[in-house]
Amino acid sequence: MNARTFLTRRRGGTGWHWTDIVTWVWLVGGLIVMFGPAFWLLMSSFKSPAQLAEFPPSLLPYQPETALVERGGTATELPLYDVVTPDGETRRLAELRRVGTMSNLVDPANPEEIVRVNINDRKPVRTIGFAWKNYTEPLEKNNFGRYLWNSVFVTTMATLITLLTNSMAAFALSKYEFRGRNSVMLLIVATLMIPLSVNLVPLYSVISSLGLLNSLWGVILPTVATPTGVFLLRQYMLTIPDELLEAARMDKASEWQIYWRIVLPLTAPALAVLAIFSVVWRWNDFLWPLIVLSRKELFTLQVGLNTFAGELNVQWHYILAMTVATMIPVVVVFVFLQRFITAGIAGTGLK
Repeated sequence: MNARTFLTRRRGGTGWHWTDIVTWVWLVGGLIVMFGPAFWLLMSSFKSPAQLAEFPPSLLPYQPETALVERGGTATELPLYDVVTPDGETRRLAELRRVGTMSNLVDPANPEEIVRVNINDRKPVRTIGFAWKNYTEPLEKNNFGRYLWNSVFVTTMATLITLLTNSMAAFALSKYEFRGRNSVMLLIVATLMIPLSVNLVPLYSVISSLGLLNSLWGVILPTVATPTGVFLLRQYMLTIPDELLEAARMDKASEWQIYWRIVLPLTAPALAVLAIFSVVWRWNDFLWPLIVLSRKELFTLQVGLNTFAGELNVQWHYILAMTVATMIPVVVVFVFLQRFITAGIAGTGLK
């Protein structure tokens, strides 16, 4: 069955059933609610500050058309308007100046003749245009290339260490029998109920005493052990038969070999899910890097975005553009690892 046949399939056969209409309204509405804000963000990231300040706002990034008008020996770029003149004729003129509710316009072909009309009788001539400088100027002038590298380094290292430490803890809690195992697991899960704000002061004291302030490792290390990751991987590892591990021990395999060559490959779907979660957490983290880092050259992307929000001026066109840029790596990771999400999450509840 192709996509067109699937989308046009109706419960009533050739006719429309009321459930078909409700289904389409529900699906289209959900599509707009989910992807509408993202599309608006993408289109707004190509607008200039003047376009962002327009009311009512437009969805697409329109730019005014201009014409080069020479008056008094000086050539000037002036915006074009479609004007309805007092005699009912529609002309395309360039606005020279606006005085109150009246606009002084000139014909680019005859700039000496001034036409005065009410501002309500003119309509700006606009075309779709993309302000690419919203993306290029922050990378060239605001050191966003450095911020991008810092975020990539923090996210990559934190994710790798998270997968290693959490999988080792999950392996011990799922495949070894020892007194208090369930209590340890309960304690780990209970830490999910502790707000981040409660841990900020002790975490800051530990990082400061270790000399990791203004260091990317100070951002990475406190976040690598996650109770969510331990719980997710432990539940998945419980589905691995213990007989498989016992057979490996009978073949003289060490515990490290069992963990590295047997358990980790079988846990790949759950590891992929945890990797996606970790990338999203680290990439979007703002509060902890803001506390640890004070040197501008060490800022991550999320902290760097904050530099565009001044006390008296907010550069929304740069913020929107760089927000779109920060979304791209997370989307790429999700696209490549999404096939593991269903299998990874579903496998955690099999035993």
